[in-house]
Amino acid sequence: MSRRVVIIAPGSRGDVQPCVALGRGLAADGDQVRVLAAPAFEPLVTGHGLDFGPLSVDPGEVLNSAAGRAWTAGRRPLAFLTGLREVLRPVLDRLLSDVHAGTKTADLVLAPTLGFLGTHLPVPNVELHYQPGIPTRAFPHPLLPWAAKLGPWGRHLSFTAVDALAGHLLRPELDRWRAETLGLSGKRPRRDSPVLCGFSEAVVPRPPDWPARVHVTGYWFLDADPGWRPDPRLRDFLAAGPPPVYVGFGSMRATEETLALARTALRQVGLRGLLGTDADFADDDLLTVTDVPHDWLFPRTAAVVHHGGAGTTAAGLRAGVPALVCPVFADQPYWGDRVYRLGAGPRPLGDLAGLPAKLQELTGNPLFRRGAQYVAARLRRENGVAHACSVLREV
Repeated sequence: MSRRVVIIAPGSRGDVQPCVALGRGLAADGDQVRVLAAPAFEPLVTGHGLDFGPLSVDPGEVLNSAAGRAWTAGRRPLAFLTGLREVLRPVLDRLLSDVHAGTKTADLVLAPTLGFLGTHLPVPNVELHYQPGIPTRAFPHPLLPWAAKLGPWGRHLSFTAVDALAGHLLRPELDRWRAETLGLSGKRPRRDSPVLCGFSEAVVPRPPDWPARVHVTGYWFLDADPGWRPDPRLRDFLAAGPPPVYVGFGSMRATEETLALARTALRQVGLRGLLGTDADFADDDLLTVTDVPHDWLFPRTAAVVHHGGAGTTAAGLRAGVPALVCPVFADQPYWGDRVYRLGAGPRPLGDLAGLPAKLQELTGNPLFRRGAQYVAARLRRENGVAHACSVLREV
């Protein structure tokens, strides 16, 4: 029986792209799928045959603004969550109205936890997690890595602490909106809905104390169109020498200063490089690239250097190439640590002044490539979208 499924996809391309992959799988099963995202992603959504609903406020810009506050405050999780409240409060009503309008006819809503929007609607919903967010005694919340020292119950409480803080920051506004718009005053929504974790047990082993409602499905990869071709500059650059190192720091570090540091470091170590940036320059040993599918590009590189976003981390591991993570905020240090512990790259790098030495370590140690290829072999045997769709058929 066909259902009307709405997927709420606030955030950057790394947040929207897995939702599109999941939506395609559901549509192939016969569901009618709409994705709610920032207007810039309408071509991505409709290009894959899905219905699109706009979020008039770009959640990606909201998150970047909160991240900027956290960065200037020393990358503290509390600063990020507090900054998130400051930038969300003025636009929260608009976001909630957009989500309410986009889900009015839905039979099922899928929403990420940071979206917090789907769980406040009187519609059956499923939580989407891109990083571990369910309490466990096995490891701490990705935003509170220091809690690992507090023992099993301290690790478990770290999840409760982050959830409580995140809920408290916006609870008055959410409660008011639910009462005024939905007529649901008083009792808050329960958090016992199914959870789909869009990552792999090869990267995050499932803790034994997670409840049965939590499903670790594997990554929701959206592969490039088989007919996609690189522009001639990139094609010729790749053919002109040994595989380059890809360096892309995301919006938080894509500044002239960091790009200059990356260029200097690559040349100091004698490596060819691809810099992920909108800037346009090219040399014999360096080329800038933008909007190149990671699943096409990364297997053609010697290694990747990135900020540690969940999607970029997954793409690097799937490509089987060594990775160096230079984290900025939120869950990025967590993914950097996972890459290191999987043997797929060196310890994460916080200060880019140490990039030359780290590049030598990254490309000079063959064990990192072996570790990355081992993880890649496991990831290629998984079909996260199919697994997630099989779970959703039972909801």
